[in-house]
Amino acid sequence: MTASDQRRAASPIVEEVLKDLAAEGAAVESLVAHLDESGWRTMTPAEGWDIATTIAHLLWTDENSVHAIDGTLLLNGPADKDAWDAVVMKAFADPTGFVDTEAYALAKELTGAELLARWQTSRSVLEEKLRTVPDGQKLMWFGPPMSAASMATARLMETWAHGLDIANALGVTVAPTNRIRHVASIGVRTRNFAFANNELPAPAEEFRVDLVGPEEDVWSWGPEDAKQTVTGSAYDFARLVTQRLHRDDTDLVAYGADAETWLEIAQCFAGPAGGGREPRHTQGERA
Repeated sequence: MTASDQRRAASPIVEEVLKDLAAEGAAVESLVAHLDESGWRTMTPAEGWDIATTIAHLLWTDENSVHAIDGTLLLNGPADKDAWDAVVMKAFADPTGFVDTEAYALAKELTGAELLARWQTSRSVLEEKLRTVPDGQKLMWFGPPMSAASMATARLMETWAHGLDIANALGVTVAPTNRIRHVASIGVRTRNFAFANNELPAPAEEFRVDLVGPEEDVWSWGPEDAKQTVTGSAYDFARLVTQRLHRDDTDLVAYGADAETWLEIAQCFAGPAGGGREPRHTQGERA
């Protein structure tokens, strides 16, 4: 199968997400492309992470997403599975510190320009690899297996969220785009994960979620007659579920005790329950 055949084989859903993933990557790249080495070492709001570490994490995750695809499909033979298993074993050995350790190591090893060049390559390779995944195929990952669309959406979510950290570090305001709909969708789908991650039983019923997008259209999930609801800005919701914004600083309105609890613990990324960000009034007091 040629590269063009592989491109045509990707489902319309995967192609849509890949288009938005590429745009999100380009947007984040535009924030860092002009930085000198000292600029790359600017600290972000993520504790202990500078801009270099942030990009290192993104490229590391892209590269390991490729390993996961190869390990699942065995495109290059049985050695692909061995390479993926080696990554997983390192994660098992240090489940809470593994991600930070890998990002710090890359950021220490490479200059900012080298990190950017390698990230550009990893994004391109991952995009083409995702197009080779057959419809219905689940890909191995550190958590539950994912479809190609789910993996691409997860990469977009992380790229966007870490891009916010970089923009914050540089004092740049980034206007939200309709690409955050993917982030909001993950946030809704991971509701039960957030409860389980905080050792709480998942609500028995679905919620209705109505969010206003950047162009003032309403994005909705769940039954219209649901007893518990969440409404508000899609941008605030996306920042909340990626833990880039404290619940107190959102315009989100929850109706129902479980819905309110969800907004206190929402988390759309894998790993232990995150600490999130402090409310703005607390940040002001510390400043």
